[in-house]
Amino acid sequence: MEDISKIIAEYKSLNLHQVIDYDKFSQYAIVHHSSSIEGSTLTENETRLLLEEGITPKGKPLEHSLMVKDHFEALQFVLESAKRKIPITAPFIQQINAKVLRHTGALYNTVFGEIDVSKVMFRKGNVSAGGSYFINDDKVEPYTKKLADNLNGDLASVESILEQLILSFTAHFDLVSIHPFYDGNGRTSRLLMNYIQSYYQLPLSIVFKEDKVDYFTALQESRKQEGMNIFTEFMFSQYSKFLTNEMQQFRKDISKDIPIGKQNNKGKGYSLFF
Repeated sequence: MEDISKIIAEYKSLNLHQVIDYDKFSQYAIVHHSSSIEGSTLTENETRLLLEEGITPKGKPLEHSLMVKDHFEALQFVLESAKRKIPITAPFIQQINAKVLRHTGALYNTVFGEIDVSKVMFRKGNVSAGGSYFINDDKVEPYTKKLADNLNGDLASVESILEQLILSFTAHFDLVSIHPFYDGNGRTSRLLMNYIQSYYQLPLSIVFKEDKVDYFTALQESRKQEGMNIFTEFMFSQYSKFLTNEMQQFRKDISKDIPIGKQNNKGKGYSLFF
């Protein structure tokens, strides 16, 4: 964890963002891994071709392509919002979720009538996922508002890179633990994390699809132990893995003169809960 600043400094020294299309391919990777965690079967190449050329992969559910496209549009919204320093509010978080579910949101029949989850709204019922039960629906709005208020205050006060990353990871953990929506909570939470990282002009995080089991375990164990250490350590390991892989690939491709992107391809007290 203490070495992350050095890794980021080394990463930035390579000026990867000046490489043509680097940011675009990095964003494709974020979308691919995040969507795959939620069930998309598109490969990384299929994701790139879909987003870059509009080619829908054959033999794959259309819903998976729509999930990927919606996620990419939601990521663009998040990154543009971070550039403009848009305040984090409950409605802003709802907007992210609505964009994530724009074409794949289902209809739920509740005591309040039929609810379209692709619209800007919080859940109106209790939910469970992966053996975990989340807060009652009547607490969703006040908890999400409190999270947003806390994040806005912390955004202005944290200074070190370590604190900024912990804040982004804590926002991720808190939002997915509130589970304020019927669907798309994981993607929305990871995008909120990316918003904070982009706000501070840090490299963006990826949760790798191959580490999905460890990711869910880290979330569950942190809730059980009522401390952020397990989850933040997992996220720091993912962050380090992503930056290290990118630097290794860059140096490998530069040595071969291959165009980048064309190769084969308890915490700090920020948490609402502890």
